Amino acid sequence: MKKDNCTAMLVGKDASIDGSTMIARDEDGYGGINEKLFVVNKARHYDEDYVSKYNGFKMHLIGDGCRYTAAPTADDSEGRWDEQGINEYNVAMSSTETEATNARCLGHDPLVENGIDEDSMLYLVLPFVKTAREGVKRLGQLIEKYGTGETNGIAFSDHDEVWYLETAAGHQWVAARVPDDSYAICPNIMVIQNVDFDDPDNFMYASTIRDFVEKHHLNPAQDGGFNFRDIFGTKDEADAFYNTPRTWYGQKLFNPSIEQDPTSQEMPFTRVPEKKIGVEDVQKFLTSHYNGTPYDPMDTFSSGDEKQQKMFRSIALDRNQESSILQIRNDVPKEMAAIQWVNMGFYCYSPYVPFYANINDTPANYKVADHMVDPDKSAYWMYKTLQVLVEPRYHQYIYQVNAYRDDCQACALAHIDETDPKAKELKGEELTKFLTAANEKTAAEITEKTKKLMSALVRQALNSSKYQFERGDNL
Repeated sequence: MKKDNCTAMLVGKDASIDGSTMIARDEDGYGGINEKLFVVNKARHYDEDYVSKYNGFKMHLIGDGCRYTAAPTADDSEGRWDEQGINEYNVAMSSTETEATNARCLGHDPLVENGIDEDSMLYLVLPFVKTAREGVKRLGQLIEKYGTGETNGIAFSDHDEVWYLETAAGHQWVAARVPDDSYAICPNIMVIQNVDFDDPDNFMYASTIRDFVEKHHLNPAQDGGFNFRDIFGTKDEADAFYNTPRTWYGQKLFNPSIEQDPTSQEMPFTRVPEKKIGVEDVQKFLTSHYNGTPYDPMDTFSSGDEKQQKMFRSIALDRNQESSILQIRNDVPKEMAAIQWVNMGFYCYSPYVPFYANINDTPANYKVADHMVDPDKSAYWMYKTLQVLVEPRYHQYIYQVNAYRDDCQACALAHIDETDPKAKELKGEELTKFLTAANEKTAAEITEKTKKLMSALVRQALNSSKYQFERGDNL
Protein backbone atom coordinates (compact mmCIF):
# COMPACT_ATOMS: atom_id res chain seq x y z
CA MET A 1 0.00 0.00 0.00
CA LYS A 2 2.90 2.36 0.58
CA LYS A 3 3.00 5.09 -2.05
CA ASP A 4 6.48 6.42 -2.72
CA ASN A 5 6.15 7.75 -6.25
CA CYS A 6 4.32 11.07 -5.84
CA THR A 7 5.07 14.55 -7.19
CA ALA A 8 3.98 17.79 -5.51
CA MET A 9 3.81 21.48 -6.40
CA LEU A 10 3.15 24.43 -4.06
CA VAL A 11 2.23 27.98 -5.12
CA GLY A 12 2.17 31.12 -2.96
CA LYS A 13 -0.67 33.61 -3.29
CA ASP A 14 1.40 36.31 -5.01
CA ALA A 15 2.85 33.79 -7.46
CA SER A 16 -0.60 32.72 -8.68
CA ILE A 17 -2.47 34.50 -11.43
CA ASP A 18 -5.61 35.09 -9.33
CA GLY A 19 -4.18 35.41 -5.81
CA SER A 20 -5.03 31.84 -4.80
CA THR A 21 -2.82 29.63 -2.72
CA MET A 22 -2.39 26.16 -4.21
CA ILE A 23 -0.90 22.92 -2.93
CA ALA A 24 -1.09 20.01 -5.34
CA ARG A 25 0.12 16.44 -5.49
CA ASP A 26 -0.02 13.41 -7.73
CA GLU A 27 -0.64 10.24 -5.75
CA ASP A 28 1.01 7.28 -7.43
CA GLY A 29 1.50 3.71 -6.27
CA TYR A 30 3.66 0.64 -6.75
CA GLY A 31 1.34 -0.88 -9.34
CA GLY A 32 -1.24 0.21 -11.86
CA ILE A 33 -4.25 -0.32 -9.60
CA ASN A 34 -5.11 1.34 -6.29
CA GLU A 35 -8.81 2.15 -6.23
CA LYS A 36 -9.43 5.72 -5.00
CA LEU A 37 -12.47 7.68 -3.83
CA PHE A 38 -13.35 11.33 -3.28
CA VAL A 39 -15.50 11.80 -0.17
CA VAL A 40 -16.67 14.19 2.54
CA ASN A 41 -16.22 13.39 6.24
CA LYS A 42 -18.80 15.14 8.42
CA ALA A 43 -18.02 17.21 11.50
CA ARG A 44 -18.27 15.21 14.70
CA HIS A 45 -16.88 14.73 18.18
CA TYR A 46 -13.99 12.26 18.32
CA ASP A 47 -13.38 10.08 21.36
CA GLU A 48 -11.75 6.87 20.16
CA ASP A 49 -8.71 4.66 20.52
CA TYR A 50 -7.36 5.00 17.01
CA VAL A 51 -5.38 2.04 15.65
CA SER A 52 -3.81 2.10 12.19
CA LYS A 53 -4.59 -0.97 10.10
CA TYR A 54 -1.39 -0.30 8.17
CA ASN A 55 1.28 -0.36 10.87
CA GLY A 56 -0.49 -0.66 14.24
CA PHE A 57 0.08 2.97 15.32
CA LYS A 58 -2.11 3.78 18.36
CA MET A 59 -3.29 6.98 20.03
CA HIS A 60 -6.37 8.17 21.87
CA LEU A 61 -8.05 10.70 19.60
CA ILE A 62 -10.33 13.16 21.33
CA GLY A 63 -11.79 16.52 20.35
CA ASP A 64 -14.35 18.25 18.17
CA GLY A 65 -13.44 17.68 14.54
CA CYS A 66 -14.70 19.76 11.60
CA ARG A 67 -15.92 18.59 8.20
CA TYR A 68 -13.26 17.83 5.57
CA THR A 69 -12.85 16.31 2.13
CA ALA A 70 -10.49 13.42 1.46
CA ALA A 71 -9.30 11.04 -1.26
CA PRO A 72 -9.06 7.71 0.59
CA THR A 73 -8.25 4.26 -0.70
CA ALA A 74 -11.47 2.38 -1.42
CA ASP A 75 -10.29 -0.78 0.33
CA ASP A 76 -9.40 0.31 3.87
CA SER A 77 -8.25 -3.13 5.03
CA GLU A 78 -4.66 -1.86 5.07
CA GLY A 79 -5.31 1.64 6.36
CA ARG A 80 -7.25 4.83 5.66
CA TRP A 81 -4.85 6.69 3.32
CA ASP A 82 -7.06 9.83 3.23
CA GLU A 83 -4.22 11.53 1.33
CA GLN A 84 -5.45 15.08 0.60
CA GLY A 85 -8.36 17.37 1.32
CA ILE A 86 -9.71 20.70 2.57
CA ASN A 87 -11.56 21.29 5.83
CA GLU A 88 -14.43 23.67 6.56
CA TYR A 89 -12.00 26.36 7.78
CA ASN A 90 -10.34 26.38 4.31
CA VAL A 91 -7.23 24.62 5.53
CA ALA A 92 -5.78 22.28 2.91
CA MET A 93 -3.48 19.35 3.65
CA SER A 94 -1.71 16.92 1.32
CA SER A 95 0.00 13.92 2.88
CA THR A 96 2.44 12.82 1.77
CA GLU A 97 5.44 13.04 -0.51
CA THR A 98 7.61 10.02 0.38
CA GLU A 99 11.29 10.87 0.85
CA ALA A 100 14.40 9.30 2.40
CA THR A 101 16.81 10.01 5.26
CA ASN A 102 20.49 9.10 5.01
CA ALA A 103 21.91 6.20 7.01
CA ARG A 104 24.10 8.41 9.21
CA CYS A 105 21.08 10.20 10.69
CA LEU A 106 18.93 7.07 10.86
CA GLY A 107 21.60 5.36 12.91
CA HIS A 108 21.16 7.91 15.69
CA ASP A 109 17.36 8.23 15.46
CA PRO A 110 15.88 5.14 13.78
CA LEU A 111 12.47 5.15 12.18
CA VAL A 112 9.68 4.00 14.52
CA GLU A 113 7.97 0.89 13.18
CA ASN A 114 4.57 1.74 14.65
CA GLY A 115 4.87 5.54 14.52
CA ILE A 116 2.50 7.96 12.82
CA ASP A 117 2.74 7.29 9.08
CA GLU A 118 1.20 8.51 5.85
CA ASP A 119 -1.94 6.41 6.16
CA SER A 120 -3.02 8.21 9.36
CA MET A 121 -1.72 11.76 9.13
CA LEU A 122 -4.62 13.51 7.43
CA TYR A 123 -7.25 11.82 9.62
CA LEU A 124 -5.43 12.81 12.82
CA VAL A 125 -4.66 16.40 11.81
CA LEU A 126 -6.97 18.03 9.26
CA PRO A 127 -10.25 17.86 11.26
CA PHE A 128 -8.65 19.64 14.22
CA VAL A 129 -6.90 22.72 12.77
CA LYS A 130 -8.08 26.16 11.69
CA THR A 131 -4.94 27.46 9.97
CA ALA A 132 -2.04 25.99 8.02
CA ARG A 133 0.31 26.89 10.89
CA GLU A 134 -1.85 24.95 13.31
CA GLY A 135 -1.64 21.98 10.96
CA VAL A 136 2.15 22.10 10.93
CA LYS A 137 2.29 22.44 14.71
CA ARG A 138 -0.14 19.58 15.40
CA LEU A 139 1.57 17.13 13.06
CA GLY A 140 5.00 18.14 14.34
CA GLN A 141 3.95 17.48 17.93
CA LEU A 142 2.58 14.05 16.99
CA ILE A 143 5.85 13.15 15.25
CA GLU A 144 7.91 14.20 18.25
CA LYS A 145 5.67 12.27 20.66
CA TYR A 146 5.07 9.08 18.72
CA GLY A 147 7.80 9.06 16.09
CA THR A 148 7.32 8.13 12.43
CA GLY A 149 8.20 5.06 10.42
CA GLU A 150 8.71 7.00 7.19
CA THR A 151 10.48 10.04 5.78
CA ASN A 152 7.83 12.27 4.27
CA GLY A 153 6.95 15.73 3.01
CA ILE A 154 3.53 17.14 3.94
CA ALA A 155 1.96 20.32 2.51
CA PHE A 156 -0.43 22.69 4.30
CA SER A 157 -2.14 25.85 3.10
CA ASP A 158 -4.87 28.33 3.94
CA HIS A 159 -5.95 31.53 2.21
CA ASP A 160 -2.76 33.30 3.28
CA GLU A 161 0.11 30.83 3.72
CA VAL A 162 1.66 27.73 2.16
CA TRP A 163 3.86 25.45 4.28
CA TYR A 164 5.92 22.34 3.60
CA LEU A 165 6.87 20.02 6.49
CA GLU A 166 9.52 17.33 6.11
CA THR A 167 10.22 14.52 8.52
CA ALA A 168 13.70 13.10 9.01
CA ALA A 169 14.71 10.04 11.01
CA GLY A 170 12.34 8.88 13.73
CA HIS A 171 11.44 12.13 15.49
CA GLN A 172 13.02 15.06 13.62
CA TRP A 173 11.20 17.53 11.36
CA VAL A 174 11.31 21.02 9.95
CA ALA A 175 8.73 23.11 8.11
CA ALA A 176 9.33 26.05 5.79
CA ARG A 177 6.84 28.62 4.57
CA VAL A 178 6.84 29.00 0.78
CA PRO A 179 7.33 32.73 0.07
CA ASP A 180 4.15 34.38 -1.21
CA ASP A 181 5.79 35.25 -4.54
CA SER A 182 7.25 31.77 -5.12
CA TYR A 183 6.48 28.17 -6.04
CA ALA A 184 8.10 24.87 -5.07
CA ILE A 185 8.51 21.54 -6.87
CA CYS A 186 8.76 18.49 -4.59
CA PRO A 187 9.70 15.04 -5.96
CA ASN A 188 10.59 12.10 -3.69
CA ILE A 189 13.59 13.75 -2.02
CA MET A 190 14.12 16.29 0.74
CA VAL A 191 13.84 19.80 -0.64
CA ILE A 192 14.04 22.25 2.32
CA GLN A 193 17.43 23.87 2.48
CA ASN A 194 18.71 26.56 4.88
CA VAL A 195 16.71 26.82 8.10
CA ASP A 196 16.68 30.08 10.08
CA PHE A 197 15.93 29.20 13.70
CA ASP A 198 15.44 32.90 14.51
CA ASP A 199 12.64 33.38 11.96
CA PRO A 200 9.44 31.89 13.42
CA ASP A 201 7.34 33.54 10.71
CA ASN A 202 8.88 31.31 8.07
CA PHE A 203 10.24 28.23 9.86
CA MET A 204 9.05 25.70 12.43
CA TYR A 205 10.98 22.67 13.63
CA ALA A 206 11.29 19.87 16.16
CA SER A 207 12.32 21.03 19.61
CA THR A 208 15.18 18.50 19.61
CA ILE A 209 16.61 18.96 16.13
CA ARG A 210 19.47 21.40 16.81
CA ASP A 211 20.73 19.43 19.82
CA PHE A 212 20.38 16.17 17.88
CA VAL A 213 22.47 17.43 14.97
CA GLU A 214 25.12 18.96 17.22
CA LYS A 215 25.38 15.96 19.55
CA HIS A 216 25.94 13.49 16.71
CA HIS A 217 28.13 15.78 14.56
CA LEU A 218 25.79 15.62 11.56
CA ASN A 219 26.19 19.07 10.03
CA PRO A 220 28.76 19.16 7.19
CA ALA A 221 28.46 22.93 6.62
CA GLN A 222 31.70 24.93 6.68
CA ASP A 223 29.90 28.23 7.33
CA GLY A 224 27.88 27.16 10.36
CA GLY A 225 24.59 27.20 8.47
CA PHE A 226 21.86 24.59 8.87
CA ASN A 227 20.96 23.07 5.49
CA PHE A 228 18.29 20.49 6.28
CA ARG A 229 18.64 18.80 2.87
CA ASP A 230 22.43 18.45 3.23
CA ILE A 231 22.22 17.14 6.80
CA PHE A 232 19.39 14.63 6.49
CA GLY A 233 18.95 13.95 2.76
CA THR A 234 20.30 11.17 0.57
CA LYS A 235 21.59 12.73 -2.68
CA ASP A 236 22.46 9.40 -4.29
CA GLU A 237 22.63 8.33 -7.94
CA ALA A 238 19.04 7.10 -7.89
CA ASP A 239 17.89 10.57 -6.81
CA ALA A 240 19.67 12.09 -9.79
CA PHE A 241 17.62 10.04 -12.27
CA TYR A 242 14.42 9.31 -10.37
CA ASN A 243 13.80 12.62 -8.58
CA THR A 244 15.72 15.72 -9.57
CA PRO A 245 14.68 15.65 -13.26
CA ARG A 246 11.10 16.33 -12.14
CA THR A 247 12.28 19.45 -10.31
CA TRP A 248 14.29 20.41 -13.37
CA TYR A 249 11.29 20.11 -15.67
CA GLY A 250 8.98 22.05 -13.35
CA GLN A 251 11.49 24.87 -12.99
CA LYS A 252 12.07 24.75 -16.76
CA LEU A 253 8.34 25.38 -17.27
CA PHE A 254 8.09 28.30 -14.86
CA ASN A 255 11.60 29.76 -15.20
CA PRO A 256 12.53 28.92 -18.81
CA SER A 257 15.40 31.41 -18.91
CA ILE A 258 17.36 29.47 -16.26
CA GLU A 259 19.69 26.72 -17.49
CA GLN A 260 20.11 23.70 -15.16
CA ASP A 261 21.28 20.11 -15.39
CA PRO A 262 18.37 17.64 -14.97
CA THR A 263 20.49 15.54 -12.60
CA SER A 264 21.68 18.45 -10.43
CA GLN A 265 21.00 17.98 -6.73
CA GLU A 266 21.54 21.65 -5.94
CA MET A 267 18.39 23.11 -7.51
CA PRO A 268 16.65 25.50 -5.09
CA PHE A 269 13.58 24.58 -3.06
CA THR A 270 11.62 27.63 -4.23
CA ARG A 271 11.77 30.03 -7.16
CA VAL A 272 9.94 33.19 -8.19
CA PRO A 273 8.20 32.30 -11.49
CA GLU A 274 8.83 34.43 -14.55
CA LYS A 275 5.06 34.62 -15.11
CA LYS A 276 2.10 34.22 -12.77
CA ILE A 277 0.91 30.63 -12.36
CA GLY A 278 -2.66 29.54 -13.06
CA VAL A 279 -4.39 26.33 -12.09
CA GLU A 280 -3.94 25.18 -15.70
CA ASP A 281 -0.17 25.59 -15.32
CA VAL A 282 -0.17 23.38 -12.24
CA GLN A 283 -2.21 20.83 -14.19
CA LYS A 284 0.27 20.97 -17.06
CA PHE A 285 3.17 20.17 -14.77
CA LEU A 286 1.40 17.44 -12.79
CA THR A 287 0.35 15.65 -16.00
CA SER A 288 3.65 16.06 -17.82
CA HIS A 289 6.16 13.56 -19.17
CA TYR A 290 9.10 15.80 -20.13
CA ASN A 291 7.02 17.03 -23.07
CA GLY A 292 9.09 18.69 -25.76
CA THR A 293 12.42 17.38 -24.45
CA PRO A 294 14.60 14.42 -25.49
CA TYR A 295 13.51 12.66 -22.27
CA ASP A 296 9.84 12.23 -23.20
CA PRO A 297 9.08 8.46 -22.85
CA MET A 298 5.98 8.89 -25.02
CA ASP A 299 8.08 10.29 -27.86
CA THR A 300 5.79 13.27 -28.41
CA PHE A 301 7.67 15.81 -30.57
CA SER A 302 10.82 14.43 -28.96
CA SER A 303 14.30 14.47 -30.48
CA GLY A 304 15.64 11.91 -28.03
CA ASP A 305 16.76 8.38 -28.76
CA GLU A 306 15.34 5.36 -26.94
CA LYS A 307 17.96 5.56 -24.19
CA GLN A 308 17.20 9.21 -23.47
CA GLN A 309 13.46 8.57 -23.48
CA LYS A 310 13.89 5.97 -20.73
CA MET A 311 16.48 7.88 -18.74
CA PHE A 312 14.30 9.74 -16.20
CA ARG A 313 11.22 8.88 -14.16
CA SER A 314 8.21 10.57 -15.75
CA ILE A 315 5.37 12.21 -13.79
CA ALA A 316 2.72 10.65 -16.03
CA LEU A 317 3.13 6.87 -15.79
CA ASP A 318 1.05 3.75 -15.30
CA ARG A 319 1.13 4.00 -11.49
CA ASN A 320 -0.94 7.22 -11.53
CA GLN A 321 -3.99 6.91 -9.25
CA GLU A 322 -5.38 10.25 -8.03
CA SER A 323 -4.19 13.84 -8.25
CA SER A 324 -5.60 16.86 -6.41
CA ILE A 325 -4.99 20.58 -6.67
CA LEU A 326 -6.15 22.19 -3.42
CA GLN A 327 -6.97 25.79 -4.29
CA ILE A 328 -7.96 28.45 -1.73
CA ARG A 329 -9.16 31.54 -3.58
CA ASN A 330 -8.90 35.09 -2.26
CA ASP A 331 -11.23 36.89 -4.67
CA VAL A 332 -14.51 35.39 -3.41
CA PRO A 333 -16.19 34.98 0.01
CA LYS A 334 -14.47 32.44 2.23
CA GLU A 335 -17.55 30.17 2.30
CA MET A 336 -16.98 29.32 -1.37
CA ALA A 337 -13.24 29.93 -1.68
CA ALA A 338 -11.97 26.33 -1.45
CA ILE A 339 -11.91 24.12 -4.55
CA GLN A 340 -10.41 20.63 -4.81
CA TRP A 341 -9.55 19.79 -8.42
CA VAL A 342 -9.57 15.98 -8.73
CA ASN A 343 -7.97 13.90 -11.50
CA MET A 344 -8.18 10.10 -11.50
CA GLY A 345 -6.54 7.59 -13.79
CA PHE A 346 -3.58 8.33 -16.05
CA TYR A 347 -3.10 12.03 -15.44
CA CYS A 348 -2.21 13.18 -18.96
CA TYR A 349 -5.34 11.51 -20.38
CA SER A 350 -7.83 12.53 -17.67
CA PRO A 351 -9.26 15.97 -16.82
CA TYR A 352 -9.17 17.78 -13.48
CA VAL A 353 -12.72 18.14 -12.14
CA PRO A 354 -13.32 21.07 -9.72
CA PHE A 355 -15.27 20.39 -6.53
CA TYR A 356 -16.22 23.14 -4.10
CA ALA A 357 -15.14 21.95 -0.65
CA ASN A 358 -18.03 23.49 1.32
CA ILE A 359 -20.26 20.49 0.63
CA ASN A 360 -22.04 17.69 2.45
CA ASP A 361 -21.58 14.97 -0.17
CA THR A 362 -19.76 14.03 -3.39
CA PRO A 363 -21.17 12.55 -6.62
CA ALA A 364 -22.12 8.88 -6.40
CA ASN A 365 -19.53 7.68 -8.93
CA TYR A 366 -16.73 9.30 -6.92
CA LYS A 367 -17.69 7.32 -3.80
CA VAL A 368 -17.38 3.86 -5.38
CA ALA A 369 -14.35 1.92 -6.64
CA ASP A 370 -14.80 -1.81 -6.11
CA HIS A 371 -12.38 -4.46 -7.32
CA MET A 372 -14.83 -5.11 -10.17
CA VAL A 373 -14.03 -2.80 -13.09
CA ASP A 374 -17.24 -0.82 -13.67
CA PRO A 375 -16.79 2.46 -15.61
CA ASP A 376 -20.50 3.31 -15.35
CA LYS A 377 -20.56 3.00 -11.57
CA SER A 378 -17.10 4.33 -10.65
CA ALA A 379 -15.26 7.50 -11.74
CA TYR A 380 -11.96 5.86 -10.82
CA TRP A 381 -12.63 2.92 -13.12
CA MET A 382 -13.98 5.15 -15.87
CA TYR A 383 -10.71 7.06 -16.06
CA LYS A 384 -8.62 3.91 -15.64
CA THR A 385 -10.52 2.36 -18.55
CA LEU A 386 -9.79 5.46 -20.61
CA GLN A 387 -6.10 4.81 -19.90
CA VAL A 388 -6.41 1.26 -21.23
CA LEU A 389 -8.05 2.54 -24.42
CA VAL A 390 -5.54 5.30 -25.14
CA GLU A 391 -2.21 3.72 -24.23
CA PRO A 392 -1.91 1.18 -27.13
CA ARG A 393 -2.83 3.88 -29.68
CA TYR A 394 -1.35 6.92 -27.97
CA HIS A 395 -0.10 8.68 -31.10
CA GLN A 396 -3.35 7.98 -32.92
CA TYR A 397 -5.55 9.34 -30.13
CA ILE A 398 -3.53 12.01 -28.33
CA TYR A 399 -4.86 14.98 -30.30
CA GLN A 400 -8.43 13.95 -29.50
CA VAL A 401 -7.49 13.36 -25.86
CA ASN A 402 -5.87 16.80 -25.57
CA ALA A 403 -8.89 18.46 -27.20
CA TYR A 404 -11.16 16.58 -24.77
CA ARG A 405 -9.11 17.70 -21.76
CA ASP A 406 -9.20 21.32 -22.94
CA ASP A 407 -12.94 21.03 -23.43
CA CYS A 408 -13.35 19.65 -19.90
CA GLN A 409 -11.23 22.46 -18.43
CA ALA A 410 -13.28 25.10 -20.26
CA CYS A 411 -16.44 23.39 -19.03
CA ALA A 412 -15.11 23.36 -15.47
CA LEU A 413 -14.28 27.07 -15.51
CA ALA A 414 -17.66 27.90 -17.05
CA HIS A 415 -19.38 26.03 -14.22
CA ILE A 416 -17.36 27.96 -11.64
CA ASP A 417 -18.24 31.25 -13.36
CA GLU A 418 -21.90 30.24 -13.35
CA THR A 419 -21.87 29.06 -9.73
CA ASP A 420 -19.91 31.83 -8.00
CA PRO A 421 -22.39 34.73 -8.49
CA LYS A 422 -25.34 32.63 -7.31
CA ALA A 423 -23.41 31.26 -4.35
CA LYS A 424 -22.60 34.77 -3.12
CA GLU A 425 -26.31 35.30 -2.42
CA LEU A 426 -26.57 32.29 -0.10
CA LYS A 427 -25.46 31.49 3.45
CA GLY A 428 -25.10 28.55 5.80
CA GLU A 429 -26.66 25.21 5.00
CA GLU A 430 -28.45 26.65 1.99
CA LEU A 431 -25.08 27.54 0.45
CA THR A 432 -23.62 24.13 1.28
CA LYS A 433 -26.53 22.37 -0.43
CA PHE A 434 -26.22 24.64 -3.46
CA LEU A 435 -22.48 23.97 -3.85
CA THR A 436 -23.04 20.24 -3.41
CA ALA A 437 -25.59 20.33 -6.25
CA ALA A 438 -23.25 22.44 -8.39
CA ASN A 439 -20.52 19.82 -8.00
CA GLU A 440 -22.96 17.13 -9.09
CA LYS A 441 -23.73 19.09 -12.24
CA THR A 442 -20.07 19.66 -13.11
CA ALA A 443 -19.08 16.05 -12.51
CA ALA A 444 -22.05 14.76 -14.52
CA GLU A 445 -21.21 16.91 -17.53
CA ILE A 446 -17.53 15.93 -17.53
CA THR A 447 -18.46 12.28 -16.99
CA GLU A 448 -20.69 12.48 -20.05
CA LYS A 449 -17.89 14.06 -22.09
CA THR A 450 -15.58 11.24 -20.99
CA LYS A 451 -18.04 8.54 -22.01
CA LYS A 452 -18.50 10.15 -25.43
CA LEU A 453 -14.73 10.21 -25.93
CA MET A 454 -14.43 6.57 -24.91
CA SER A 455 -17.21 5.61 -27.30
CA ALA A 456 -15.47 7.43 -30.15
CA LEU A 457 -12.11 5.80 -29.38
CA VAL A 458 -13.60 2.30 -29.24
CA ARG A 459 -15.31 2.82 -32.60
CA GLN A 460 -12.06 4.07 -34.15
CA ALA A 461 -10.15 1.11 -32.79
CA LEU A 462 -12.66 -1.33 -34.21
CA ASN A 463 -12.60 0.33 -37.62
CA SER A 464 -8.79 0.36 -37.75
CA SER A 465 -8.12 -3.15 -36.50
CA LYS A 466 -5.26 -4.88 -38.32
CA TYR A 467 -7.05 -8.21 -38.08
CA GLN A 468 -9.30 -7.74 -41.10
CA PHE A 469 -9.70 -9.84 -44.21
CA GLU A 470 -11.62 -8.96 -47.34
CA ARG A 471 -12.48 -11.13 -50.39
CA GLY A 472 -9.43 -11.09 -52.61
CA ASP A 473 -6.90 -10.21 -49.87
CA ASN A 474 -5.01 -13.44 -50.60
CA LEU A 475 -4.67 -12.71 -54.29
